[in-house]
Order: sequence, then structure tokens, then C-alpha cells
Amino acid sequence: EPQPPVIPSCPLPSKICHVDRSERPRSCCGMAMAGFRTAKYQLPEWHRRNAGVCYKAFTAGEQAERGRDEAKHLVKHAAASAQRAQGHSKATLGQRLQDIQFWKVELQKEIMELDAETNLLAAQKLRLERALDATEVPYAVVIDNLECRERRQPPDLVIDEVERQLVKEADLIRDIRDLLKRTIIQATTQIRSNRIQKENCELDWSDKVETHHIDDKCVDYCTDSTNVQFHPSSVKFEENASTPKSWAQFSHDNISRAEQEKLASVQLRSLINNIIRDASEDLRMQRAAANEAFDSHCRDLDEAKLRLEQHLQQILKDIGEEEANIVNLKKAIRDKEAFLKVAHTRLYDRSFRPNVELCRDEPQFRLVSEVEELTVFLEALKRKLMESEQNLKNLEETRMKLEKEIAVKANSIFIDRQKCMGYRVRYPVDLEVASYK
Repeated sequence: EPQPPVIPSCPLPSKICHVDRSERPRSCCGMAMAGFRTAKYQLPEWHRRNAGVCYKAFTAGEQAERGRDEAKHLVKHAAASAQRAQGHSKATLGQRLQDIQFWKVELQKEIMELDAETNLLAAQKLRLERALDATEVPYAVVIDNLECRERRQPPDLVIDEVERQLVKEADLIRDIRDLLKRTIIQATTQIRSNRIQKENCELDWSDKVETHHIDDKCVDYCTDSTNVQFHPSSVKFEENASTPKSWAQFSHDNISRAEQEKLASVQLRSLINNIIRDASEDLRMQRAAANEAFDSHCRDLDEAKLRLEQHLQQILKDIGEEEANIVNLKKAIRDKEAFLKVAHTRLYDRSFRPNVELCRDEPQFRLVSEVEELTVFLEALKRKLMESEQNLKNLEETRMKLEKEIAVKANSIFIDRQKCMGYRVRYPVDLEVASYK
């Protein structure tokens, strides 16, 4: 600031007073007046003292005039300086208000976006929970199918393609449920992180609002304000006060962390969509594969049962024919035994011929030949009867086996078609659709 001009002081010209000496002869009574003369100033001293007083008065007047000039200049300079300082402070506060407003708007925007993103992620988490609930029915259906198929009878209690598909389906549903549970935990953690970061931004935004109100009030202060007063203790820098760089970096870091959490939330939402879609597709394909295996196995069971029934019909027909054959064989044996009895009786009665009459004549040879021939036929008929009876027994055993197999196939068809496939109707059509309901 320019210094006020200073007027240099200069000494006043001294005035020399000349006192005329008295030519009057000195009195002889000087000693008697010595007391009066020693107590008084000399005339030159009196003139010098008056000159000194005047000089001091003149000097004091000039110094007072110079002080008044300096005071006027100082007042004027102080007023201008105070106006400039106040104007500069007001401009600085105005710029500060703009900075605070900028970060306040950015924080508010980030808070709104993070809140909207958190709501979207919460909706996705709800979809995961609904999808997890929707997998309970398929899992119960698959477990029930496996338990029902355990009640198949031993000939059909095999590890077929249906059982392999059902086991694969159960494993798939368990894996999907585990994946959904882990994703729900991840979504819960991300929602918590979003809310924590949102709270940090809200605290920063709240501080910015309060600071904006304080600085806005400070901008409105002026010399005419009635609520201004002295606060000497406030003229200091707080030890924990931040710098403009650290102040801006703090809000920038809050927004940056909020952006990171928002990006992670967006990626997690996309992952959840993919998980639900892929799980739904995998479950649908496995359900179709299991149903196809059921259909194919039921067709095989129907064909096997039909073949068994056809064989049973043939066996029943063979049993009937074999029984008729046994009846015929028994009748033939009885008939041949009657002929053999006649031949034996003839031979027996001819053995009582007397003397020379006991001759080996042609009738004797013929009767013996007839007996031998009838015996051979009877043995052959009896052997055939035994074979026929054994065949009938085998046919009966085959009939019972066929009937048992047919009953087993009917039981397997009932389990697969009525129990399992009938229960699989309750299977949800689409896991992705179920996640919205």
C-alpha cells in the first residue's frame, strides 16, 4: 500500500535579542540586593525562554497538523483497504460457494444413482430368493421319483437311463440351489456396501449443505449487519483443518468409491440375470431329457409287457394242448394195456396145454411177438407221457414266470407313468419366469 507523504521538520530560526548595557555607574549597595537578584531570571534568559515556548508551540502545531493529515490519509487508506479486503473475501466466499455447490450436486446425483442401483439390486436379490424357492418343487419331485422307483421289483430294479437322468437332475438342482444361495449372500453383501457408501456420501453431502448455508450467511454479512460482533479467538487455523486439495480429494474419493460400488452392483445384476437364465435353461433341458427317458422307458416296458403277454397266450395254448396230449397218451396206454392183458391171458391159458400139445406153434410165436411189440409201445408211450408231464410242468412254471414278469412290468409302468410322470406335471415350466412371481 502507498505510504502517506511525510513533511520533513526543519528548525525555526532563532531570534537573537540584544540588551543594551546600562552605562549607569554600579551602586555600592550591590551586596545588599544580592538576595533579590539571585532569585530571578536574567532578561536574556527570559527572552530565550519565551522564544523556546513559542518554538515548541509552533512545533506542536505543525506536528498536530501533520498528524491530522496522516490520520485523514490513513482513514481513507484504511477504508479503501477494508472495502477491498471485504470485497475480495466476499468474492472468495462466492467462489467457495460455487465449489461447494458443485460437489453438493455431484454427491446428490451419486446418492440418487446409488440408491436407484441399490433398489434394482434388491429386486434382483428378491428374484434370486424366489428362484431358490421355486427349486424346492423340482427337487422334491426328483427325490420322490427316485424313491418311487426304488419300489420297483427286483427284475426291473435296474440302473437304467431314467435313473441316471434323475440322479443327474437332482445333482443339477442341488448345484443350482447352492449357486443361488451363494449369489444371494453376495448380493446381500453388495447391498450393504452400497448402503454404507451411500451413507458416506450423504454425510459428506450433509456437511456440504451445512457449510453452504454457513458460507452463504457469511457472504451476506456487511458493516450494516446487526448480528456481527468481535470474535478474537476465531482468528486462527485449526490443527485438524483440511486443505482445499484434501477437501476436494475427500469428496472425489467418496464419489469414486460410490462409482466403484455402483459398477460392481451393475455387474452383479448382470451376473444374476445370467445365472437365473442359465439355470432355467439347464433345468429345462434336463427336465426334457428326464421326461424323454421316462417316455422311452415306458415304451420299452409296454413293448416288453406286450411280448410277455403274447408269450403267455402262447404258453396257455401250449398248456392246453399238452394237457390234451397227456390225456390222449394215458388213453393210449390204457388201450395198449388192455391189448397186452389179452395177449398175456392167451399165453397164460396156453401154458396149461397138456403134454405134446404144449407146442411152439405159430400162434405161440405170434402171441410172444405181440407181447413184445405191445411192451415196447407201452414203454414208449409211458416215456412220452413222462416227457409230456415234464413239459406241462415246465409250461406251468413258464406261465407263472411270465405272469410274474407281466405283473412286474405292470408295476414298473404304474410307477414310471402314473407315479413319476404324473407327479412331474407339477414341475415348474420356467425358473426364470418363476423368479418374477
